[in-house]
Amino acid sequence: MKSYDINDIMELIPHRQPFLFVDRIEVTEEGKKGTGYKMVTINEPFFQGHFPGNPVMPGVIIIETMAQVGAVILLARDDFKGKTPYFAGINKFRFKRKETF
Repeated sequence: MKSYDINDIMELIPHRQPFLFVDRIEVTEEGKKGTGYKMVTINEPFFQGHFPGNPVMPGVIIIETMAQVGAVILLARDDFKGKTPYFAGINKFRFKRKETF
């Protein structure tokens, strides 16, 4: 398993703060499968006005985070080095329930 920290991620994709939504990625199957991690605090700017008093990460940010993880997994492959990833679309995506922690 290969692990990418924030510096490795910024070398692979062009995203920067405040639009870089992933802090660490562990690739479990090269070029195909991995897990992304984002350290989230209540002070994140997208919580401040999105459902005041009920901190919920907006769905579009969750989807963009998944796209960034997918881009890193692909761009870590030698045959994709130097390419620029673009999120082209998503089909039939639904959030099933709100998770509380």
